[in-house]
Amino acid sequence: MPGEDLPYGQFFEQVRNAPVLVLDDLGAQSATPWAQEKLFQLINHRFNTQAPTVVTTALEMGDLDERLASRLGDPSLSRVFRLGTTRSSRPGTAPTLSLPLLRDMTFESFDVRSLSLPPEKARNLRDAFTTARNYAREPDGWLVFLGVTGSGKTHLAAAIAHEWQRAGRRFEFFFVPDLLDTLRAAYGQDEDVPTATAERLRTCDHLVLDDLGVHGSTAWAQEKLFQILNYRYNAKLPTVVTIRGKLEDLPDSWASRMCDAKVSSTFEIEAPDYRGLPRRQQGQGQEGSSSSRRKGGARRGFGGAP
Repeated sequence: MPGEDLPYGQFFEQVRNAPVLVLDDLGAQSATPWAQEKLFQLINHRFNTQAPTVVTTALEMGDLDERLASRLGDPSLSRVFRLGTTRSSRPGTAPTLSLPLLRDMTFESFDVRSLSLPPEKARNLRDAFTTARNYAREPDGWLVFLGVTGSGKTHLAAAIAHEWQRAGRRFEFFFVPDLLDTLRAAYGQDEDVPTATAERLRTCDHLVLDDLGVHGSTAWAQEKLFQILNYRYNAKLPTVVTIRGKLEDLPDSWASRMCDAKVSSTFEIEAPDYRGLPRRQQGQGQEGSSSSRRKGGARRGFGGAP
């Protein structure tokens, strides 16, 4: 590392007063108060002295610290160039959705009527469908689906993403174990310094996390997932989460945010693994009272699926 043989104070002064300074990937640094203050001191000094400085970032100006943004965006001194998309993938570019099975998981293909389910579970599944469809049209806060494997959680999450795709919304869609592999590769050898990839996931306009759980049970994985969840919780960014099991199976810090009625709407799907269920004869209807359970103060009304 440059300056590793220098005392910190001397190295900081050398960087602060460099004839030309390039800061790559601003916003990916550790977000401790000390790091934020030192970074501001550096940029503020170069702003006041009008020292030549080049900065790259994966964030929008509005996502940066206000003090940094005011200096980097000052038209009297700074020139800002936007290269492509910064906050998230372009509409329709989430590669996971192009996989054969997920590609066909739309609201149009979500089959409820032909399933041989008890009436109350059929109604619960129809309510889940309507909840997902309403959220896709007006995403607000979080939508969390709980249920066993094969109950339709992933299908509904993918259907929401497909609707966002059609509407031209910017989003990311990740199967959580794959997400962790992506983060491990992005962090590389330094597991404590956030990267542009992690920032993109934290701040993207809309996010789908499929199969959230205590994957691998490593402290590192849990911490990185919590950082993403906590940022999106505080910012109330539209987020769809599917969980195989119960909220009680998650760390308390995750579950408490998903139970907060100010941000999250939680729906427990009671249907079993429907992929191996027998199908009803065409025209045979299903009726029954709803036994859907909403946790955390779900805000959207339910109605029967078409």
